[in-house]
Amino acid sequence: MNDAKTMTPESGDHIRTVRRGRAKAAKGAVLDEFLLRPDPADPRLSERVRGRDENNRVIETTVVVERPLTLFLNGQEIVTMMTIGDYPEYLAVGYLRNQNMLHPDDRITGIDVDEELDVVVVRTERETDYEEKLKKKIRTSGCAQGTVFGDLMERFDEVRLPDDAVLRTSWLYALSRKINTTPSLYLEAGAIHGCVLCHADRPLIYMEDVGRHNAVDKIAGYMFLEGIAPADKIFYTTGRLTSEMVIKTVQMGIPILVSRSGFTAWGVDLARRAGLTLIGRAKGRRFIVLSGEGRIVYDADLAAVGDEEARHQRKAGRSSDA
Repeated sequence: MNDAKTMTPESGDHIRTVRRGRAKAAKGAVLDEFLLRPDPADPRLSERVRGRDENNRVIETTVVVERPLTLFLNGQEIVTMMTIGDYPEYLAVGYLRNQNMLHPDDRITGIDVDEELDVVVVRTERETDYEEKLKKKIRTSGCAQGTVFGDLMERFDEVRLPDDAVLRTSWLYALSRKINTTPSLYLEAGAIHGCVLCHADRPLIYMEDVGRHNAVDKIAGYMFLEGIAPADKIFYTTGRLTSEMVIKTVQMGIPILVSRSGFTAWGVDLARRAGLTLIGRAKGRRFIVLSGEGRIVYDADLAAVGDEEARHQRKAGRSSDA
């Protein structure tokens, strides 16, 4: 495919024009407090494969599916990402937003997904040309070959995170419990990362993907398309707190970032520079704060929290005898 602008809804049944009503339909299908969450039963996202275990027994196990998705902005090819393939419209818009290719006031005039060619095209009212920017690619430390651009820090020091945002430890423990007991592709198959947008003790948007950067971008895309304000939100991730995670969270305007995993030194330095509340190793009743501790209110009774149950700890996917 040489010219993305030739893609129109009339080109074939495999072309899908994405409209914002899709998100609202998805919300109605969820029976709990999440607005949007993983669907581990979706047959497109995983498959069963046969193998052998350490005892030479034949077993079946679930593995996640990954596929390429090529992103066009107007007529220009931007990047090809490896993804599980759900919510390509949110991934595309979030990626463009987090790379500063979409401006806060940009008007999106159309999003088309070609399910045969694995292509998503985002069209904007503003004319765009990022030929020079595309020459500055940097491979990130994230899995699934994350790619960002050399000018990613352009807006970082301009962002002012709200000082009056609060994280109560009672909310943190409630969020951890709800997120880690929610059916997910990770618990079904492993080999995947999850990110959750939260408000107080309520998880709102739960996205998964083979790379944590993709999961972040899906949430960023949802927030942009649905007009969700970031100032009172909490961002939860299962992945490491790297520089990329900190930069993207700050650019999204979210003041609090929480992870079950650990930190990188640059991630901590950037969080302190931006005034981001950075919490890692949040498991059971334990957590560590390395930046922005002033936003935390210690209101939980630790004796009542308890440790994480073994059956709910995040672990490798299940297998069964064939």
